Amino acid sequence: MEENNTLANPLTVSAHDDFDWSIDKRNVARYNNEEQLKYDAVYEGTFKQITDGEMVQGTVVGLTKTDVVINIGFKSDGLVSLNEFRDLHGLKTGDVVEVMVVEKEDREGHLHLSRKQARITRAWERIVEMHKSGEVVSGLVTSKTKGGLIVDIMGMETFLPGSQIDVKPVTDYDQFVGKTMEFKVVKINETIKNAVVSHKALIESDIEAQRAEIMGKLEKGQVLEGTIKNITDFGAFLDLGGVDGLLYITDISWGRISHPSEVLKLDQKLNVVVLDFDDEKRRISLGLKQLTPHPWDTLSAEIVEGANVKGRAVNIEDYGAFIEITPGVEGLVHVSEITWANTPVNAKEFFKLGDEYEAKVVTLDKDSRKMSLSIKQLTSDPWNIIGDKYPVSSRHTGLVKNITPYGVFVELEPGIGGMIHISDLSWLKRYNHPTEFTKSGSQIDIMILNIDKENRKLQLGHKQLEEDPWNSLQETFAIGSIHEGTVVKKDDKGAVVQLPYGLEGFAPARHLAKEDGKTVVADETAQFVVIEFDRNEKRIVLSHARIWEQVAADEKEAVVKEKKADAAKTKKAVKDIQNKVEKSTLGDLGVLAELKKKMEGGE
Repeated sequence: MEENNTLANPLTVSAHDDFDWSIDKRNVARYNNEEQLKYDAVYEGTFKQITDGEMVQGTVVGLTKTDVVINIGFKSDGLVSLNEFRDLHGLKTGDVVEVMVVEKEDREGHLHLSRKQARITRAWERIVEMHKSGEVVSGLVTSKTKGGLIVDIMGMETFLPGSQIDVKPVTDYDQFVGKTMEFKVVKINETIKNAVVSHKALIESDIEAQRAEIMGKLEKGQVLEGTIKNITDFGAFLDLGGVDGLLYITDISWGRISHPSEVLKLDQKLNVVVLDFDDEKRRISLGLKQLTPHPWDTLSAEIVEGANVKGRAVNIEDYGAFIEITPGVEGLVHVSEITWANTPVNAKEFFKLGDEYEAKVVTLDKDSRKMSLSIKQLTSDPWNIIGDKYPVSSRHTGLVKNITPYGVFVELEPGIGGMIHISDLSWLKRYNHPTEFTKSGSQIDIMILNIDKENRKLQLGHKQLEEDPWNSLQETFAIGSIHEGTVVKKDDKGAVVQLPYGLEGFAPARHLAKEDGKTVVADETAQFVVIEFDRNEKRIVLSHARIWEQVAADEKEAVVKEKKADAAKTKKAVKDIQNKVEKSTLGDLGVLAELKKKMEGGE
């Protein structure tokens, strides 16, 4: 010791450095290293053997303002925060508690114990057991969190999802904070020691017991009281006291309804009849309208064949419309019974859902619960007197109802109408489509050309309101006559040319050539010669090329004629000279020579 002290602090000298502290009057023995280890082992064996993470029982041996001193039989006592004992009221010295050994020796050499960790461990073990057994456990809702609530079960925090609080949707979570409720452990995660609990499962268990009891007593035709808990597009769900039933929209009312909410409200109590049920699928079909007589069985005596009735359109199909006369009693107006007109009628354009219409009962079959109605039969058939009101050649004004590629349908009055063929729109102009002449909804003047009473058809004309101008224009547009025209349309085949008096002519492509080698183009105005005029076919064929070609031909012909005239003149002169020569004698040779000289000289 002295030597060590000297080495550690060579400058300090103590008065007792030479004292042998290992020997005194009471202990004169000294242990070697081997003996020291032996006796240390014996000493350690007098204490309880523990490991980190071990659960042990401990005795409270002291209390301070902040800590609880606990003896677990180890060489030292451990301190546990007093906050971990808040659930134990009246804690005192001598009480035995369970704690967990966190560390036998922390950084400071102290025994580290935890009652909280012990409680969590025991709680988790218990929660795992309850998850397996399905045991009900009580817990305190401590706080609200995202998507649900935090529940304290035996000191351990668990999660209660919002969907597992109640069988009904819950929006206000705050109302459950601070309440002690019963739960079932529905899910655990061993890895992170996390548990999910459910209160809804307990409610469903009770409901299931009630459901089994109700299903056991259920009979078709049984009348039950239910409360509407949900309304959908296809019906309503009713709580029958522990079991749900479905009231389809078609079983709510004898009359047609668009949505169950029109006649039902949430939480409404009403009596319903059991129509059908399935024990395995746990489905119960309910009916409401079945509690009242069918409207066909109590049909008014005033509704008979031939009677006029009123009702609203409840369904519209391509083939007609269903008119509800009274709730649950409907009649069909077929498209053929809408109007006396022979033209097709679109029921979806004529009728509008919810609108009221008057009709006549045509047929009535109470046994089959069928009724046919007619709108057109509310009035007499106008085709019976069609010839009197609309004689052939008479003039009228009608409404353009429809346009097709081949003609225009004109309505003279409801149920009476006919068609103007595209060829009967104009004497002078050819239309590619009737829309070039008129449009739907416009008024148009017509003439009755023909009546087909049997087939309910009228042949109408528009151009017939005026005289045929082709009869008077034949001389004006005679073949060879030249007119100024404007090209309004051109293609590979030729061009349509607008002529005076509203006429149109056609110039083939080869007849559009100009003298300079170019061709007449669209919107260009030029001179055209008529090369064909067909009054019956209403056709005029024109040519621009023929005009300048004829001029050139005429000029060429004039040159040829002039040359021919000069040649004839020369020939005559020669002939005259020859005649004179024949009459001359040899004595006249001098005269002949003189004449020859004159001819050679060009005289």
